[in-house]
Amino acid sequence: MMRSKTLHTVCEEARCPNIYECWANRTATFMILGETCTRACRFCAVNTGMPTELDLEEPKRVAEAAENMNLQHCVVTSVARDDLNDGGARIFAETIHAIRGRLPLCSVEVLIPDFLGNEESLRIVMEAKPDILNHNIETVERMSDRVRAKAKYRRSLELLQRAKAMKPSIPTKSSIMLGVGEEWDEILQAMDDLRAVDCDILTIGQYLQPSPQHLRVEKYYTPEQFAELKQEGLKRGFSHVESGPLVRSSYHAHEQVKSAKSHKEGASASV
Repeated sequence: MMRSKTLHTVCEEARCPNIYECWANRTATFMILGETCTRACRFCAVNTGMPTELDLEEPKRVAEAAENMNLQHCVVTSVARDDLNDGGARIFAETIHAIRGRLPLCSVEVLIPDFLGNEESLRIVMEAKPDILNHNIETVERMSDRVRAKAKYRRSLELLQRAKAMKPSIPTKSSIMLGVGEEWDEILQAMDDLRAVDCDILTIGQYLQPSPQHLRVEKYYTPEQFAELKQEGLKRGFSHVESGPLVRSSYHAHEQVKSAKSHKEGASASV
């Protein structure tokens, strides 16, 4: 189906270790705006270069694929498109609307780039009312410049804060990968930073080196350490924490949206 509709998935492009489990369960994360990223983050296997075109029919084809698979939860991400004035925000919004037009009951999660801090681009996406707004800080503050290209740790936190201010009812989500040189107390500080901007959902996974040209793995964390970090996250007030060696941003995403909604409902009832 992906080939017939000329679609891309981050599952393939980023060489996700969970592709077999997720695809067997008819779950995939669509990657829009092409397959070439304008950034060259040192952890990521997605192709880097200067994109040559913009496919305006892509939202329609993503929605058709989602309908054909009868998805209940759809995750949409993208390459970074710093060559576009809006960073691709309008295509994100059109994709959300297209999916809802064909699958009104399907929840839609978007994993967006930072749009270089452009507030209007973020507003375009938020006005389309995704069920979850996801933006990854990727690593702790000290390691951010080494790991990510062009992205800034504080700018990512600001994006999550702005998203919550624009649409308080929409859960926000972020992700941290471990093993690039961070210290334990820095991981906890990153959690605190995310909670300070009212981020609802956190995923934590082990960084795996996709090629010899990418960052080396500095440390492998044990399942017990991931379990401990999950408890640390829940203690800090995240509505859902997915933490494990092979956890990636969209892993078990359909369960996360349920947790976020029930958490909000519980909070409202207690008030």
